[in-house]
Amino acid sequence: MVGRVFLHIGAPKTGSTYVQTVLWRNRDVLRTAGVLLPGSSLAHDQAMTDLRQVSWRDPAATWTWDRLVAETAGWSGDVIITNEGLGGATAAQAARAVESLQPAEVHIVVAGRDLWRTFPSVWQQGIRSRNIGSFSGFLDTIERGGNDAFWDHMPNRMLRRWGDLVPAAHRHLVTVPPPGSPHDLLWRRFAYVMAIPDGLCELEAPSANASLGAAEIEVLRRVNAALGDRYPHRSPYQRVVQRHLVDAVLKQRTGGLRFGVGLDRADWVLGLAEQQIEELRNYPCDVLGDLDELRPADLNPAPTPDELGTTQILDAAIETIIGMLAHAETLDQPTETLKNRVRRGLRLDR
Repeated sequence: MVGRVFLHIGAPKTGSTYVQTVLWRNRDVLRTAGVLLPGSSLAHDQAMTDLRQVSWRDPAATWTWDRLVAETAGWSGDVIITNEGLGGATAAQAARAVESLQPAEVHIVVAGRDLWRTFPSVWQQGIRSRNIGSFSGFLDTIERGGNDAFWDHMPNRMLRRWGDLVPAAHRHLVTVPPPGSPHDLLWRRFAYVMAIPDGLCELEAPSANASLGAAEIEVLRRVNAALGDRYPHRSPYQRVVQRHLVDAVLKQRTGGLRFGVGLDRADWVLGLAEQQIEELRNYPCDVLGDLDELRPADLNPAPTPDELGTTQILDAAIETIIGMLAHAETLDQPTETLKNRVRRGLRLDR
């Protein structure tokens, strides 16, 4: 019978990629130590889309939530299930997930990051997932009290939906350290929650999930809008646009203009942060880190992508086309190299 199950459910843009990379790269070591990561990273993602019954679930997906749970059957140690999309589940879906894992001791693990950094990161991730709305429009909607989908992925709401299903001692909030902290501090906080011994896993510096500059993300937003019904969200888009435009070209551009929330909204963001911190102080859960880390600091001025001039966007678009030409050229090389190897092999056989 499974001992404990740690459900790491989000939030997005809280260092999840780094933590998950460490977990999956050390999967065999963890298994030997009695900690199981069932299935694969893809399996966790597909199980999440099944649990949440999202419209954008990949029709070719083979993993369901029940299949992932069944993968843990018979394991006598701890289990880790990790996908930041889980945090967006409804109360009923969360209840189903927790119930399906019992009688194991279920722990809910949530991460939180200050809103000043969260707003641009979440909006950018949305654009890189096929959204088309402007950054200013995104903030305007939230300021008017809309965009429940955003708030549903924030730690206070996630803990209410998921944390209320388990005892207080089994609810864990990990705060994201401020910039300049040791790169392994976030991992050490997660490892402590999941009872992974210090030094068990081999660590590397976090791989940069590079943020795009203001002009680059605006180019992508306009491409998304122009695509219409082509490459519908999510799998076809990731396979084509994410791979060949974002990863191969836009992420490779350096020195892009950083963007963020304008200082005219600073008081509003600071007010939201105080509300969030107060809610979490009053919620009984285990905190790894410090709730004060959710209070924005270093509110430096930065433009929004909406404020860019036409020339800046046009220049970025031209550079993107040039980058895609270079990328297209590299796609021809492996095939040609393979042909040459075959030809050399045939000559050697003669």
